[in-house]
Amino acid sequence: MQKAIDLFYRFLELLLIVLLSGMAIMVFINVIMRYGFNSGLNISDELSRYFFVWLTFIGAVVAFREHGHVGVETLVMMFGRKGRIICMILSNIIIIGVSAIFFWGTWKQSPINASMDAPVTKISMIWVYGIGFFTGAGVVIIALERLIRLLTGRVTDEEIAAFVGENMTIEQMAERSQ
Repeated sequence: MQKAIDLFYRFLELLLIVLLSGMAIMVFINVIMRYGFNSGLNISDELSRYFFVWLTFIGAVVAFREHGHVGVETLVMMFGRKGRIICMILSNIIIIGVSAIFFWGTWKQSPINASMDAPVTKISMIWVYGIGFFTGAGVVIIALERLIRLLTGRVTDEEIAAFVGENMTIEQMAERSQ
């Protein structure tokens, strides 16, 4: 199961590379066309904006999985293992609540977005703003899984260190667990 999850996140990372590359190529070509040929591609302006939206929201899920988001590490570092676990539990509960609200907001807004078309590409705007479903659900699933492991005592020292922002060696983790 873990191999399938890792493969899925590898796919997401590749998708992020494709989106960023596509965005850069479209903007570069448009700049060349505007300054060199006094014309441009309207579709590249619109698609590069949409790629940026998708890049941001897909990247948020990947970063959350890797503990890449900003945290209040200076406060949490002052606590021992139990205090850190309590902070992790509270943090994941808050994250689940906020991400569920984000998913629900996307759900409530989706009929409006589905009824609107993009000005140039004419695609339904649900394809742009519907990424909120993926982000909200993805973060909730990751946070729920972490919360379950925290409550059942299956959290590792590496995860606690990543939450706190510590870069610990294997020897340091072994010393801490004794």
